[in-house]
Amino acid sequence: MAGPVVENPIKMAASCFPHKSRVATEATPTSGSSARSMAALGILLSTGVRKLHCSAAVRAGSKWRLQQGLAPSPSGYGPLTELPDWSYADGRPAPPMKGQLRRLAQREKFARRVVLLSQEMDTGLQAWQLRQQEKLQEEERKQKNALKPKGAVLQNSLPNQ
Repeated sequence: MAGPVVENPIKMAASCFPHKSRVATEATPTSGSSARSMAALGILLSTGVRKLHCSAAVRAGSKWRLQQGLAPSPSGYGPLTELPDWSYADGRPAPPMKGQLRRLAQREKFARRVVLLSQEMDTGLQAWQLRQQEKLQEEERKQKNALKPKGAVLQNSLPNQ
């Protein structure tokens, strides 16, 4: 027969944050069947290891950075990203690195798109204003060319003199 059963608390991290750790208990006999303890350990490891992840730590602080008007990621933009890593001893700047050239091309492409869309908006607004003016002129022309009342109706509408 197996000896007394001892409860062993084993902490398994469910994420990278210690306050979200899970405490699992495993019943292990002090003497006797090692097959049962190995099966329990297998179940414990299979459930614990699969739930281990650190994705929340990657986004840590992004909400605060956005509230402060910064990039969601610390490597998004700023002096550490934008400025060169080194320069020559005589003061000449270092040649731009691949990442800097890529970001420069991205920004230039974005700026060109902004200018293009702004021009399209201006053109569309001008066309809309022109259509509104044409509608007003058409209404005035229709009122001017409308049929005028004649005869008795005209006599009744005029005040007696």
